[in-house]
Amino acid sequence: MRIYLDFNASTPVAPEVAAAMQTVLDAPFGNPSSDHWAGKPARGAVEKARAQVAGLLGCEAGEVVFTSGGSEANNHALKGIFFARPNAHPHIITTQVEHPAVINPCRFLERLGAKVTYLPPDAFGRVDPDDVRRAVTPDTVLISVMHANNEVGTIQPIADIGRIAREHGIVFHTDAAQSVGKIPTKVREFGIDLLSVAGHKAYGPKGVGALYVRAGVQLEPLIHGAGHESGRRAGTENVLLDVGLGAACELAESWIGSQSIQNLRDLFWRRLTEEFDRSVVLNGHPTYRLPNTLNVSFPGKSGTDILHGLDGVAASTGSACHSGSIELSPVLTAMRVPPEIGMGAIRFSLGRTTTEEEIEAVVKSLKALLA
Repeated sequence: MRIYLDFNASTPVAPEVAAAMQTVLDAPFGNPSSDHWAGKPARGAVEKARAQVAGLLGCEAGEVVFTSGGSEANNHALKGIFFARPNAHPHIITTQVEHPAVINPCRFLERLGAKVTYLPPDAFGRVDPDDVRRAVTPDTVLISVMHANNEVGTIQPIADIGRIAREHGIVFHTDAAQSVGKIPTKVREFGIDLLSVAGHKAYGPKGVGALYVRAGVQLEPLIHGAGHESGRRAGTENVLLDVGLGAACELAESWIGSQSIQNLRDLFWRRLTEEFDRSVVLNGHPTYRLPNTLNVSFPGKSGTDILHGLDGVAASTGSACHSGSIELSPVLTAMRVPPEIGMGAIRFSLGRTTTEEEIEAVVKSLKALLA
């Protein structure tokens, strides 16, 4: 049995995306910056991909900067605002449930003089917009709150937070690595100034991402060099991966709003409650949650041991970036989940290829393992 339920960690490259990338491999190999027969097709491919990403985000193509992934996009947003502001002690507001690609850059910037407020979530992993409002100071230059949590799937009230940021003239960034391609991420509707995208979370290739930068927002480049990406990110464009991300974003538009994955997730939860009753606990918000994510705990058990017993089932006991840890997840800790519950947590994240038969097979295996 081989069942993949770790789509929040990484998705397969969609066949349509692979086909688009193959056309680049077969095309002229010139530098996109070169103004001749070999370079112009490459430039055209990159700009088409940029427009495809912009279409999914609801922004202008010129507001999309290609990066090497979500981590670089997050680092560029945080460090770019910090270094672009002359404030001696700039203040940043973020949350305790952010991905390490936001938390760790914040820790780094604290060493350089930044003041950072890490807001706690409620028991469901959601941040109160009023807490954001109360945290604002005259020195606040950036608010960074993820759109959806990678571990429990909780969706943050970013539209409300965006309004608070606009009221105070503060730049608002959201890490949308987990939400892009799963739920609507139209930047204008949410009042977002900066948004991070990770290609391999949305059926695109690994090693590519994007940062949406609202027109008028000034960022110091993270990588200095020649004037690529309109001077915002130096380095010859990765035509192959950019095309892959663009194709993935175009494909995603046809999936957003589909109920198929959420229906399977809800079936999974119903079957678990039928078999285990009160011996299984839902982690995360019951309503404001990604349609594909089911984080559950088996109290008194070890999530790591359970996964080892589910031979052939690919899932996670926490964020994929620190899945080898046997410590209680920082996200569950921030949500104040008791250790005896949190240590039994498993994140099942479904995808476009997940079937009802796979869900039933996992439930059957869990029943046999934990009976």
